[in-house]
Amino acid sequence: MADPFWLTWWLWLAAALALGILEIVLPGFIFLGFAIGAAVTGLLLLIPGLAPSLPILMLIFSTLSLISWLILRRMFSLPHGQVKTFNHDINE
Repeated sequence: MADPFWLTWWLWLAAALALGILEIVLPGFIFLGFAIGAAVTGLLLLIPGLAPSLPILMLIFSTLSLISWLILRRMFSLPHGQVKTFNHDINE
């Protein structure tokens, strides 16, 4: 019997690539967290003998995505209390 499609490692890596491209088109570090979560999930599926059920796999993906999003937010956010200001206008 063939494995279900959600256990296909390259499918998760293809989804990570698609989410990474979407992050380039629509920047904001939102899709990048999901891309990192999908990539790590795909790499975890390369481990022989690891065949979690769909709910467990979604839990792994969502947890990894949340952790990566929190790390990205901490790394790339402005220091607390600061506001981004612009001193020039593109039309001047």
